Amino acid sequence: MSGRTEGGAVERYRSSVEAFHFLGLVALLACFSSTPAFAHASDRGHVLLLPTGYYVAGGALAVAASFLVLALLPPDALDRFWRRRLPLVAFDDGARTIVSLISFAGFAILIAAGLLGSRDPLSNPLPLAIWTLLWVGLVLLHGLLGDLWSWLNPWYGPWRIASRVFGRGDGERQDPRLPQWLGYWPAFLLFFAFAWFELIDPAPDDPARLAWAAGLYWLLSFIAMLVFGYRDWSRHGEFLTVFFAMVARFAVVERNEEGRLNLCLPGTKLLSAAPLPLSGIAFLLLALSSVSFDGLSKTFFWLGLFGINPLEFPGRTAMISIGSFGLVLMFVLLAAVFALAVIFGQRLAGGKHSLSNAAGLLVWSIVPIALAYHFAHYLTALLVDGQYALAALSDPFALGWNLFGTADMPIEAGVAAGAGSAWRLWNVQAGIIIAGHMFAVLLAHGFAWRLHQLPARAALSQFPLTVLMIAYTVFGLWLLVTPTAG
Repeated sequence: MSGRTEGGAVERYRSSVEAFHFLGLVALLACFSSTPAFAHASDRGHVLLLPTGYYVAGGALAVAASFLVLALLPPDALDRFWRRRLPLVAFDDGARTIVSLISFAGFAILIAAGLLGSRDPLSNPLPLAIWTLLWVGLVLLHGLLGDLWSWLNPWYGPWRIASRVFGRGDGERQDPRLPQWLGYWPAFLLFFAFAWFELIDPAPDDPARLAWAAGLYWLLSFIAMLVFGYRDWSRHGEFLTVFFAMVARFAVVERNEEGRLNLCLPGTKLLSAAPLPLSGIAFLLLALSSVSFDGLSKTFFWLGLFGINPLEFPGRTAMISIGSFGLVLMFVLLAAVFALAVIFGQRLAGGKHSLSNAAGLLVWSIVPIALAYHFAHYLTALLVDGQYALAALSDPFALGWNLFGTADMPIEAGVAAGAGSAWRLWNVQAGIIIAGHMFAVLLAHGFAWRLHQLPARAALSQFPLTVLMIAYTVFGLWLLVTPTAG
């Protein structure tokens, strides 16, 4: 495709944002003004007492309507609106090493607390910091503010010091040392191990067990960075860096080549993303499927498939084989239906691009869905366990300290309990899931315009993928309302 054609496709993609924003506002207002319904709390203690079919149907219709609006929208309606940026501040990377060293020191203290502190996961700061502050809070901040992990990760500072001590120079500018064919497969395998530990392992919250796992992972990653170079391993092997960098492309803050921060529309940076290889496609699909399976694995439906009485939940140890099978199955099914949607879409449009190129672009539209599911699935845990984390950080070794004045703070569990809180949480969760899928439709159309010269063909190519997104919207909303065990 010529540069001129690509430019026109990009411009047509940009033109859809205002209509999308209007449609999203209408959908969210409709969601928040609907008949009250009682949602599950963090422990799924509430069952929705009023029909939720209206929410599910409304969400599906909102995603379908966004596809129709984008398909009928004049290609160049909103070019100037999409290009707008709001300049903020400029800064360099001078303090990056210091920030990373501080992060490493905090990580070391958390590991020590995991080994020496309280055995209670709600009193020990390590499980709360990893499962709540890192895996929930920091992921959501990346989707909003950009790639904070490039500064906060606990490897960069120690690696810079070790590189100078061993005379390795600036490894960030060295030639690649990892074979190109590896792609993101090291990060994929480590991400899968992380997901298995979180969802399947019998005791991922045990402070000592988690301390050994996190410490060993840090050490192995650090050795890999010394061997393969920080740049290579962090971009293709260290799964947190890879995941945070992908999520950060959706953020409303971008940093240009001059180091200046600008405000932009959500998903703007995804527009310039290059097609991902097969390993990158698998990585993003795993990010979505693992969170989806976390919700599915606790439902009465899933447990009933294996003859398990959900009211007599046998515990995680008895569910290892079933959980492992389900985690793999969820990924395989999502990958299969995504591939089929791309194949059928390309055939409908008569596209000449390879399947790998088309799928490598379109898979970026998964990012807002993965973020929406992350937010909706972990929202109540963040609200409640986040309070426990603030208290535990003030007394990391259970010695009666009060470093930050929060050790004795009251835990307001009611923020996720009661009919009123449940109704508000349900509406927020449902609205976020619907909005995430609508953003995904918008982004998928943008990438379709990069693949096809004619708007009509671009719209045709997105029909199967839109059907998939509608189905996944229904699935996500169903997960919010269906009874669960545990």
